[in-house]
Amino acid sequence: MDEHDWLARRFEGHRTHLRAVAYRMLGSLSEADDAVQESWLRLSRAGSEDVDNLGGWLTTVVGRICLDMLRSRKSRHEDPVGAQLPDPIIGREGGIDPEHEVLLADSVGLALLVVLGTLDPAERLAFVLHDMFALPFDEIAPIVGRTPGATRQLASRARRRLQGSPIVPDADLGRQREVVDAFFAAARGGDFDALVSVLDPDVVLRAEGGAAPAGTSRSVRGAATVAGQALVFRQAGAGGELLPALVNGAAGMVVTKDGVPQTVFAFTVVDGKIAAIDILADPDRLAALDFETLG
Repeated sequence: MDEHDWLARRFEGHRTHLRAVAYRMLGSLSEADDAVQESWLRLSRAGSEDVDNLGGWLTTVVGRICLDMLRSRKSRHEDPVGAQLPDPIIGREGGIDPEHEVLLADSVGLALLVVLGTLDPAERLAFVLHDMFALPFDEIAPIVGRTPGATRQLASRARRRLQGSPIVPDADLGRQREVVDAFFAAARGGDFDALVSVLDPDVVLRAEGGAAPAGTSRSVRGAATVAGQALVFRQAGAGGELLPALVNGAAGMVVTKDGVPQTVFAFTVVDGKIAAIDILADPDRLAALDFETLG
């Protein structure tokens, strides 16, 4: 085995971890793969002779690449009005694909990724690398060009932004499914009061996609308003088949028509009530997702 092959094998041992870092940073599976590939190119050019901790070195490299990508997005004004929904990870109920387990550790639901997307790029980097991957601030500081103390403050600001947001669902998947099924039963039955009863008073609904039903807002808040929007979906989704699924590890639903996914619903159920609904109906983005695990 030559040195290049040896290095490639060592890199492959870290790929899953690096993809998890990049997914939390970028919220995009394709961009996460691009960032990981770029980290391999940099390693293959630099070699590992002077690297004592390859995993730590690669984590900081991927972090730097993702930070540059986030800053590039911002400078080109690519972010639409409001936070773009992250790429959901779709799984079959009853078990998560082993390849997705690391990606979804630490309850990385869509709601958490949406809030992370509102952070300043440097804040997001400091929070993700320190709070999610336990990287010391003195190793993160050179990436953002700040002192360890200032980097600690970045992570602290990120934590304050996250406080109070409905980002971590209840642990009981069975209870989550009961609540989600009750939501769809009420929506399909046109039962406004039943819809309101399963929604948190401050529930937030975020919807994205050219195929989203007419009259559906990008982001609305409040049980009565969200219940009204759910009835719009009922009218637009008539005839679609509901496929229960795990969306980022939480109870969700995929709506298909003639076997083609039309809409992905992600739910955040907190204390037995739906606190957040994230809906992706963009046909181009849906076409790029992996639905094979649903069978």
